[in-house]
Amino acid sequence: MSVRELLPFFKWGFSLRRSNFLVPILSNNVIVTGEEAVSYQDPRKTVPVVPFSEFQASSPTLASLSTLSVSDVKRSPLSPLDNAISMLTNDELVVRVEQGSLPQYKLETELNDCTRAVEIRRQVLERSLEREVEMKGLPYADFDFNKVLGACCENVIGYIPLPVGVAGPLLLNGASVQIPMATTEGCLVASTHRGCKAITQSGGARSCIISRGMTRAPVVRFGDVMRAVELSQWVEDPANYQLVKTTFDSTSRFAKLINVKTTIAGRSVYLRFKSDTGDAMGMNMISKGVEKVLDVIQTYFADMEIMSLSGNMCTDKKPSAINWLEGRGRSVVADAVISGEIVEKLLKTSVLAMVELNQSKNLVGSAMAGSVGGFNAHASNVVTAVFLATGQDPAQNVESSNCITLMEATNEGRDLYISVTMPSIEVGTVGGGTFLPAQSTCLDLINVKGASYDKPGSNADQLARIVAGGVLAGELSLMAALAAGHLMKSHLKYNRAKS
Repeated sequence: MSVRELLPFFKWGFSLRRSNFLVPILSNNVIVTGEEAVSYQDPRKTVPVVPFSEFQASSPTLASLSTLSVSDVKRSPLSPLDNAISMLTNDELVVRVEQGSLPQYKLETELNDCTRAVEIRRQVLERSLEREVEMKGLPYADFDFNKVLGACCENVIGYIPLPVGVAGPLLLNGASVQIPMATTEGCLVASTHRGCKAITQSGGARSCIISRGMTRAPVVRFGDVMRAVELSQWVEDPANYQLVKTTFDSTSRFAKLINVKTTIAGRSVYLRFKSDTGDAMGMNMISKGVEKVLDVIQTYFADMEIMSLSGNMCTDKKPSAINWLEGRGRSVVADAVISGEIVEKLLKTSVLAMVELNQSKNLVGSAMAGSVGGFNAHASNVVTAVFLATGQDPAQNVESSNCITLMEATNEGRDLYISVTMPSIEVGTVGGGTFLPAQSTCLDLINVKGASYDKPGSNADQLARIVAGGVLAGELSLMAALAAGHLMKSHLKYNRAKS
């Protein structure tokens, strides 16, 4: 039996000094010998050190091993004995990718080394460009791409470092919170920070969850309108709805169906499912439940044609009146009373000027523009910055930024009352990008990291409240800058590119 045939049975993790003799090591089915074996480290995990005396006592003898065939041992599908791709040089791998014999999307699994896969992909990209591009500006080192694989991104070539600032503290519901914000827009964090200061010095803000529930609306089609109406009536029947709910709820420990609303357009039916999804944003969770319900419905309506799991009445990542009117994710409201003294000394304007500007800009101006959910100054700015910092889906800022900002004079005109109503904030503290190290740290900063097992959904609720509180602060500060004529001055000072 050859040495090469014998090697797969040795899974040694010795910690040895450098020497020139042969030291065979098999770690995750990658064979390393000589001095390389002494310094070799598994790219995915650390192999525990096993003293040689313990290995002798617990391992089969070489004589017994020699009677076995290599085919008797179950190997990993990534074993280089079966597939020698991982043994090739980077240059050889680049050629294979360019020839099409090694698909780019398979690099991570074939090489069993995510960082090396990124390096190969970068080389292929550089060689394919018609002009020279300095790739050093796009970093890839010192990042755990194993966390990204199969979860966050494909065909990875690096990562984008984003500045992260913090606004606050904001006194929200009696507790002090800091608001992490990832952005490249100068003045945004500073302005939101000023708003937090004004709110906190005036006694704090209040923020409440009105309702919660993620939605998914598949579209199905029949041969005629009569059958479409029959399905709508069938779903509305209490006994049938209970069947639908039982089926849906069986797909997850946390998914709880709240309601199903049907809309008919000709022979097509849109079924808008609304479900509680705990601390997850919940799109995958609700889609899984809806898929199983559609299978059950088809046993009663064999002629039902499922056109799409999403029929755009959900509505996900697109402007829509239905999210504005009926809500999606978390529906949140936040308010505060800002003392007139703070308005004048910190915000450099007056209560009357703020109220009049809000009416002219956020209400009348947005109405004249035909806006849906855009009755605010810049809610999307704060929403997106918090989303990027905490691992949310940034594309969902479209509906999550639905907001109406209201202002009025109170306490006989001396103070300013301000509120924001946001019917469709879509956030989660588990899933998506929330588990990546930087984003997870930002969630931990506001004490909502991971799931709440005592009260499922409470962490995501708190995150939504903080988003609304941040928007409240951002609206207050920007509107004050506009009323005082300071907006352009501040942007010229803080938002100019520096070479």
